[in-house]
Amino acid sequence: MSSTLIRNGRVITASDDYVADVLMQGGVVRAIGTALEVGPDVKVVDASGLYVLPGGVDTHVHMENVIGPTITCDTFASGTKAAAFGGTTTVVDFALQTAQDSVLGAIARAQRSAEPQVNIDYSLHCIVTRVDAQVLADTRHAMRHEGVTSFKMFMAYPGVMMADDAAIFQMLRQVGADGGMVALHAENGTVIDLLIKEALEAGHTSPRYHAMTRPAIMEGEATHRGIRLAELANAPIYFVHVSSNQALKHIVAARDEGIPVFAETCPHYLLFDDSVYSTDDFEIAKYVMTPPLRTPDDQKHLWRALRYDDLQVIATDHCPFCMKEGHLGYRLQKQRGKDDFSLIPNGAPGIETRLASLFDIGVMQGKLSLNRFVELTSTTPAKLFGLFPKKGTIAVGSDADVVLFDPAATQIIRAKDLHSNCDYTLLEGRTLRGKVEKVFLRGELIVDGPDWHGREGMGRFVPRGEVRAF
Repeated sequence: MSSTLIRNGRVITASDDYVADVLMQGGVVRAIGTALEVGPDVKVVDASGLYVLPGGVDTHVHMENVIGPTITCDTFASGTKAAAFGGTTTVVDFALQTAQDSVLGAIARAQRSAEPQVNIDYSLHCIVTRVDAQVLADTRHAMRHEGVTSFKMFMAYPGVMMADDAAIFQMLRQVGADGGMVALHAENGTVIDLLIKEALEAGHTSPRYHAMTRPAIMEGEATHRGIRLAELANAPIYFVHVSSNQALKHIVAARDEGIPVFAETCPHYLLFDDSVYSTDDFEIAKYVMTPPLRTPDDQKHLWRALRYDDLQVIATDHCPFCMKEGHLGYRLQKQRGKDDFSLIPNGAPGIETRLASLFDIGVMQGKLSLNRFVELTSTTPAKLFGLFPKKGTIAVGSDADVVLFDPAATQIIRAKDLHSNCDYTLLEGRTLRGKVEKVFLRGELIVDGPDWHGREGMGRFVPRGEVRAF
């Protein structure tokens, strides 16, 4: 492995802010100090005027995710390359338990797909769709021997992904007792399915009805129910993609009661609101994600929660589908639902623009401090999901996953310049302040401005430890 000294950069972690040199050797941070002396075999990178950030940790991404008859358009190769260009060096994807295999089979299958392709380090949550004695046994084995310590369950999508309350409770009770965590997609799936059926029967087929049939109150109801199940199970719980105050108010109340409830939101809920659903134009399919975008008032509550730690993580829920049918050979993408909104694959891209967009709308607008920015995008996700201190910080002995970020640079976001297989970005034409300049993965330079130095398969699976429910 090469040795590199990053000289004179402004090091920002969740708790620190100082100018220093950072020496990376053997894949880890070896020393931090001022005017460090190194030999001629060490490459020196001048980081004057740049922020030195820990590599981003995105704990909610979907590569090669099969949804019904289609699949997300990013492979593990393209998606992790896009992540790297965006300053993310570790992702946690999903292994889906199907009717045909077990929890352990799902994990092994996801690893076989990922291993030859990943450009950055990765881990896996396992999506559990059914619970019985064997599943619980496999779950315990996965936690103890496979390094998978978090499990996602759905309260939505009846007949496909949805688990009933008893199954969720069983998983919460066992996983929590064993030091892991259940992540919950909280929406009342059966009521939402009824609303969708009624909308279609009334002839409402355009994409905007996706939002109208998934009201925030149904996110709030399911969030409240999930919290009470976790309370009964005496277990921590994590809510993915929180979009509304209807959900958030239950999370805040539970945390005030001392219940270990944690939650994320996503950049798209901070960047856009439900005004995009104002026409019947099919272009609105770009904004068909679950939950849908909410009101400007909901956004205000999300920002408040981010400031005061009622939300602890900003993850992308990167789940990309193309707007143009046949782009790069992908079929049954967003166009699948041109005559029926319920058939539009739910999801949007965002993995490459997470850090820059949040720096622009958060730090530059005074909504987040630099330390909080790092905490939300790297440190806390690493802590909550058993990756810290290997990931999520710049400290002696931690993996040398380092991002050099230029706060003075500006960039115009264009889909054609990004590295995802997706044919659009929600930020098309938007000017952002701040730009990733260089990215190191375990001390190896993989991104240098527009140039790619990484290679497929260089990423490693990172076994995770117990949840840091703090």
